[in-house]
Amino acid sequence: MRELKSDRSGRLTDASYDGTAIQAFLPRDLPPEPPLALTPADENLIARANQAIGRLEGFRSVLRSQPGFPDPKLLTYFYVRREAVLSAQIEGTQSSLSDLLRFESGVMPGVPLDEVEEVSDYIAAMEMGMVALSTGKSIEPELIRNVHWTLTKSGRGAHLTPGKLRDEQNWVGGGSPFSAEYVPPPAARVPDLVESLTRYIRESNAPTLVKAALAHAQFETIHPFFDGNGRLGRLLVTLILQAEQVIMEPLLYLSLYFKQHRNVYYESLQRVRFEGDWEQWLRFFMQGVLEVSQQAVETASQLLALVEADRTRIRGELKTSAGSALRVLDALARRPVTTARQVVEASGVTLPTALSTLAAFQAKGIVAELTGGKKNRLFAYSGYLNVINRGTELGAPGQRPSTTEGATASRLSDIASPQRG
Repeated sequence: MRELKSDRSGRLTDASYDGTAIQAFLPRDLPPEPPLALTPADENLIARANQAIGRLEGFRSVLRSQPGFPDPKLLTYFYVRREAVLSAQIEGTQSSLSDLLRFESGVMPGVPLDEVEEVSDYIAAMEMGMVALSTGKSIEPELIRNVHWTLTKSGRGAHLTPGKLRDEQNWVGGGSPFSAEYVPPPAARVPDLVESLTRYIRESNAPTLVKAALAHAQFETIHPFFDGNGRLGRLLVTLILQAEQVIMEPLLYLSLYFKQHRNVYYESLQRVRFEGDWEQWLRFFMQGVLEVSQQAVETASQLLALVEADRTRIRGELKTSAGSALRVLDALARRPVTTARQVVEASGVTLPTALSTLAAFQAKGIVAELTGGKKNRLFAYSGYLNVINRGTELGAPGQRPSTTEGATASRLSDIASPQRG
């Protein structure tokens, strides 16, 4: 563990592992003391990040009036799933968005079941947290534990006490706490630290984005569970924004930004702990909010343009069957990885019409058939999926990552049994 250069964020304290004395990091309660020293440039960045979220919320409402985008909640549906995939990839999971959509469609050729179930649990955890907040619950330790249980009840962390705060020492990086990059606080201190963190989230009058940034860093520093800390910490950002109604739909996710800048992400958290540099962390976080908000608007715009272009093309090229073909296209926009029977359910066309339309779309390059079989065939709205899928790819379509890629992902993960994070 690196040298402590400032006690602004916390101090080293005595702990033990397997009966051997070690040093662990004990964080101070939020907010930072001395208070944040924000420059005019920092204040400007925070303001721009808030404005970007405002534009994203405004664009979401515009979608309701777009005939080429049949369901404004569709973007939320796929952003939730992309976030689940990206957050899991940061921790070493090798599932892709295509894997998840195959899994949810019930046709799963080549899908890594254990890993895709882990991603699916992330979606369930996110939805459970948002439902709880919508019914008047606040972010308290009980909600954190319940969300964690949902997040880790299956997959790689299912044996590591889902929903329970850790009762042993854990660590981040390295084969033991003696060679670790970071050793979180002793287990006995964790309940009080989690209580203090959630009290800060509920009671602080800090601007919401600042609160979310500080809370995420503090949660990762406490590392309160044996597994799932990274995923839950990133999910916590969304829950805070939702709880304070900064966003009405969960469209803002930082996992892609953290994945693209993962070395800076991890180093920024370490600088908070050992140098007390909260200001640098805030700059990194706010830049992420700014970029991700802008990317979300661009993605939605691209999807609108794609669907409308395909609608125009269908009207021009499939004149006699354009009505039913447009209904099939709308069904594909709502579920871009689907079966013919699911198209029938979503569009109201007959099965022969669905099959013939999908064949016509395949010939025109609008859809691709994924399974290669004669039964239970799975179709993908290619262009739509390509737009949503950017940033989640692990390699060529249908290929699993190489051993080297998997090793790299595992090395970059902040988990390794028994200190899973």
